[in-house]
Amino acid sequence: MKSFILPLLFLAFAIPSIAQKGKVIESQTFKSHVVDYPVKYSVYLPDGYESSQRSYPVVYLLHGFSDDEIGWIQFGEASEIADKGIAEGAFPSCILVIPDGKVTWYCNSFDGKDRWEDMFINELIPFVEKQYRIRAKKEFRAVAGLSMGGYGALGLSMRNPDLFSSCIALSSGTFSDQEITTQSDDTYHTYFKNIFGNDLKGDARLTDAWKANSPLHLIHTVSVEKLKGIRFYIDCGDDDFLYKGNSLLHIGMRELNIPHEYRVRNGSHSWSYWRTGLYDGLKFAGEKFRR
Repeated sequence: MKSFILPLLFLAFAIPSIAQKGKVIESQTFKSHVVDYPVKYSVYLPDGYESSQRSYPVVYLLHGFSDDEIGWIQFGEASEIADKGIAEGAFPSCILVIPDGKVTWYCNSFDGKDRWEDMFINELIPFVEKQYRIRAKKEFRAVAGLSMGGYGALGLSMRNPDLFSSCIALSSGTFSDQEITTQSDDTYHTYFKNIFGNDLKGDARLTDAWKANSPLHLIHTVSVEKLKGIRFYIDCGDDDFLYKGNSLLHIGMRELNIPHEYRVRNGSHSWSYWRTGLYDGLKFAGEKFRR
């Protein structure tokens, strides 16, 4: 009899923990009036969303260069990470929204042909926060991302400090002016020409569009008091090629007395690094979501 009862007791305790999984809705389409293409996004809804009436905090999760709205789900295991952290009580139940940022660097292009940031701020956020039960207040809204998405998280929060309570930047694509001016033509054209200016060389690459979006410039052009209203979490691996820009951002913030958390862990520009970083980043954002 004992050998029969013990397995049943194990299942009774194990099944609830296994069943605590959120729901992922991939590649939804939003029709924009600001950009001339359909905008795709994926959503993670925490366990209990469909059986409750409560509203939830939200984290806008931004992917890296050349990825899309399912990258964080497919390679980053964002839903499994969220399930685990919520089940463990590391952070409260929250909704994740993953928009397709294409290769826009999450900002408006210099020529106005692709106004991705305007679309995101003025259209997608209001749409999503009506479509799902989201607590539509700064206190319960965070933005996070990796690489290009980390750059986007920094820029979007700094340029819109009244919208986001927390910013989580993992291996952010933050470059110094010197790195931009000395980049090879192939590198600059591949990553930046459509966003900050075509066929530019040397100091000519430091356009108004570049300065208006670079986190290293924004900490000097946005009100420090406004920036102090955002909780910043900056994390970049010791073997990451983006170490310099992230280090300079940390130094600049220290000099301006802008509070932030800065992490340098063992690792490179890789999904294994970002998966562990996301757990800690959501825990950081969750500290603001709780009262």
